[in-house]
Amino acid sequence: MKIFCLSLLLIIFLPLVIPATDNTNLVYKGCAKQDLSDPNGVYSSSLSAIFGALIQQSSKSKFYKTTSGSVSGLFQCRGDLSNVDCYTCVSRLPILMNKLCGKTVAARIQLLGCYMLYEVSGFAQISGMEMLYKTCGRSNAGNGFQERRDAAFSSLESVVGSGNGGFYTTSYENVYVLGQCQGDLGASDCGNCVKSAVQRAQVECGTSVSGQVYLHRCFVSYNYYANGHKDPYSSPSSSSSYSSSPSSSTSGSNPGRTVAIILGGAAGVGFIIVVLLIARKAMKKDDDY
Repeated sequence: MKIFCLSLLLIIFLPLVIPATDNTNLVYKGCAKQDLSDPNGVYSSSLSAIFGALIQQSSKSKFYKTTSGSVSGLFQCRGDLSNVDCYTCVSRLPILMNKLCGKTVAARIQLLGCYMLYEVSGFAQISGMEMLYKTCGRSNAGNGFQERRDAAFSSLESVVGSGNGGFYTTSYENVYVLGQCQGDLGASDCGNCVKSAVQRAQVECGTSVSGQVYLHRCFVSYNYYANGHKDPYSSPSSSSSYSSSPSSSTSGSNPGRTVAIILGGAAGVGFIIVVLLIARKAMKKDDDY
């Protein structure tokens, strides 16, 4: 009888598990071609220490950089993520790095909501303006689209890096844009990096209704939503997650739907309580025998 009750409870509670958001979807990976020579395990120990420190800090910070021995590493979460979502995103990166890159002298993994990188001392450095990855959605957004997108980009360029932590979102006539710089980049360098990324997006993506451009030290993203509503075909993969933020939302709340959710939740809780009481009585009877 006890086994039956436990099985029943599992059936009830399992559907209540909330699936992970797409913040942990892979965007791109960058793996050094040179393997890491580590016969004594020194680098592996340093790397493990770095991964542990980065994961720990991700529960209370959006950016953190550290060094252990001759290995340096950092992580950064998108500026609109909560501490919980940041931690969830970052905690997946070490496993992905090992799976996708193996043991190399440097690696960088970018997810939708965060990225992590590490480098062994002496690894060749690249410019902060170096383009690492870009993706563009479908073309033909209609007349006047490029003008609206460029107006949104101009607003982004005028604000990002100016004392706002290097993260900013804005919109102009249904074009939503987002920009973010690496956490330790100064305001001037951040502004220059974003301007470079914007220029790349304008050239590389042209009339595409969506685009993402990742430079070494910053990235920009834009999406065009026809009639102010999300167009599921406007961008590849899940790039729209970058431009979705509370400040750029255009849809109002739906009181009827909210009430329905509350009532449905209350009914579900009531049902669970009833089942728990029945299970408790059943187990008590079983114990009496």
